[in-house]
Amino acid sequence: MNSEDSKNKRIQLKDLSLPEDLKNLEIQQCKTLCREVRNILVSTVSKTGGHLASNLGAVELTLALHRNFSSPDDKIIWDVGHQSYTHKILTGRMDKFSTLRQENGIAGFPKPEESKHDTFISGHSSTSISIACGIAEAMKLQGKDNYTVAVIGDGAMTGGMAYEGLNNAGKSNKNLIVILNDNQMSISKNVGSLAKYLTSLRGKEKYLHTKRAVEKTLINIPVVGMPVARGIKNSKDVFRDRLLNNTQCTMFEDMGFIYLGPVDGHDISALDEVLRTAKSYKSPVLVHVSTVKGKGYLPAEKNPGEFHGISRFDIVTGNPEVSLENSYSTVFGKELAELAGKDERICAITAAMKYGTGLQYFCEKYRERFFDVGIAEEHAVTFSAGLASMGFIPVFAVYSTFLQRAYDQLMHDVSISGVHVVLGIDRAGIVGEDGETHQGMFDVPMLISIPNTVIYSPSCYEELRMCLNQAIFKEKYITAIRYPRGCDKTVFDKSNLSLSYTFTENDNSDILLVSYGRIYDEIYKAQSILNGDGISCSLLKLTKIFPLDNEIIKKSLRYKRIIFFEESYGGISVLFGDNLLENGYKGSYEKVTAEGFVKQASIKSCLDKIGLTCEKIVEIVRKRSFSE
Repeated sequence: MNSEDSKNKRIQLKDLSLPEDLKNLEIQQCKTLCREVRNILVSTVSKTGGHLASNLGAVELTLALHRNFSSPDDKIIWDVGHQSYTHKILTGRMDKFSTLRQENGIAGFPKPEESKHDTFISGHSSTSISIACGIAEAMKLQGKDNYTVAVIGDGAMTGGMAYEGLNNAGKSNKNLIVILNDNQMSISKNVGSLAKYLTSLRGKEKYLHTKRAVEKTLINIPVVGMPVARGIKNSKDVFRDRLLNNTQCTMFEDMGFIYLGPVDGHDISALDEVLRTAKSYKSPVLVHVSTVKGKGYLPAEKNPGEFHGISRFDIVTGNPEVSLENSYSTVFGKELAELAGKDERICAITAAMKYGTGLQYFCEKYRERFFDVGIAEEHAVTFSAGLASMGFIPVFAVYSTFLQRAYDQLMHDVSISGVHVVLGIDRAGIVGEDGETHQGMFDVPMLISIPNTVIYSPSCYEELRMCLNQAIFKEKYITAIRYPRGCDKTVFDKSNLSLSYTFTENDNSDILLVSYGRIYDEIYKAQSILNGDGISCSLLKLTKIFPLDNEIIKKSLRYKRIIFFEESYGGISVLFGDNLLENGYKGSYEKVTAEGFVKQASIKSCLDKIGLTCEKIVEIVRKRSFSE
């Protein structure tokens, strides 16, 4: 498409060679494309589920980035990654976008193996600036003069790693640009000093207008305009002292960045202008962009937290297909709020996940004991340790995948200190469509390496309540309760629930199937089918999965074949096998568990591939039995 055609033709995404043609479009045509992109986002996510609100807010920003930079030569790094849907559409993946988050489909996060335009994989927050620093230095060493752009926002600036990156980036001159996508939201509403600070910056119109006016005037002076403009920018103290009486400086400038903004993130003309300006400086630049989370779809604008990550939903009403009213997260949150009414020492902590972890019920009743620390899991753990040291009982509710970030704090600040901190580990095990970056597969092997740690893994709602009571009132030190995403649909016999373990023994059986968490229900259903085949199996359900009770090992020694089914990357199944050997076990021991990272697919499909569904368990046991 040539320039003249671009000016006169009403275009659609399918008419364009993307992302190259975006540079030739008129502003009105860009606005038309933005409406089309939003329609695609809403239509697709309503069918696949995903991160909707953050993507709706970043449509114009993404289009402007591809108008002003040349991906993949210029590198765009998306922090967290859940705001990259528009980027995927504009970089040649529109035809496949309907497969978003589906097995063998488009990933919900940037993935270099999927496209050359996805610079770096991301699923956790606050990493983009550090990645961009490394890439910018690499391109400098390679003699390249391309730009590196880190797009950070959605609360990721509350993460400490972002400031480590900023501190490093501001030290040297590079073609490095940081885009702060300020939508005043993470998953829940942003909290803390940074949120207040950004609000103050958004109100400093004098600062913005003065800087723009000075820059525009100087740039328009023939020959000397741009060098002088750069000189004033780089002499920030003079600029601030003489023009603004040193009242409007920003922390970003103090860290070595040229600060531009705030800019309306839904005004493509303004975005084009500020990005062109940012490119003119050969030093680190931070562009502050203000956007509205959920922009363009009223239910998401009204409830951006609910539409941050949502299951399939009805487009007309905005109502999700799956209600959160009946889930492990909800049961955990309601039970914690109930217990908090009985003991004023109980506190609840979240890292910007109040609704995602079910803590809204606690917050409503006991606001003074509820603490949202923002996206800062490391801080959350050490903050909890501080509370515990003063006699409180902190309960930190966190997704399994995000707890990985706080390993050092758990070891150094909690375990060594010997304080009592309770971890509500949500989304433990397979989470499905969010893929490798979000599967909760590593909390168990991580936690069992930390001394004085106890781990419970309930198999149903009733056990979850039992375990939470036990963890708060009976245990000491680090006590973790891990539970899966979704609802309790178990059918196993609940007449003999235990905080330790439950044996279901058949006297004539020489096969023992072992598991914990939701997988116990799968081996329970498999047992019934195998009995019909004449294959008798005993079952062992662990509730307190670590440390292992030696009585369990002793009872297991009589079985000729033991198979441990574990929804984790090893961990307890390995320990169980080691303990069997130490106690002289001579039979056959096998563990069925995840190997490596688990790619995106439905939860059932992921479990099936590992061998953790009823059908696969039956197949595995039959194969072993009939091969003898």
